[in-house]
Amino acid sequence: MAECKLDRNKDLCGCSHMSCGKRGVRCDYLQSHWANGELPGCLFPPDVDKTYDRSVATFVQTYQERGPWW
Repeated sequence: MAECKLDRNKDLCGCSHMSCGKRGVRCDYLQSHWANGELPGCLFPPDVDKTYDRSVATFVQTYQERGPWW
């Protein structure tokens, strides 16, 4: 089984919600957001993530306007 790289994942996580208990545990993080009809904040540019609108529609609109930002 693959080793969880929690510390590395936390370093790479761009989510602006620093108190998230799922931060760095990507499988839990993704499931939690998807269950709410959202995408994780790390898929958005920092200024969009800070709005806390992590809907698929916002992701698509931002991507169409800006292209890939990562």
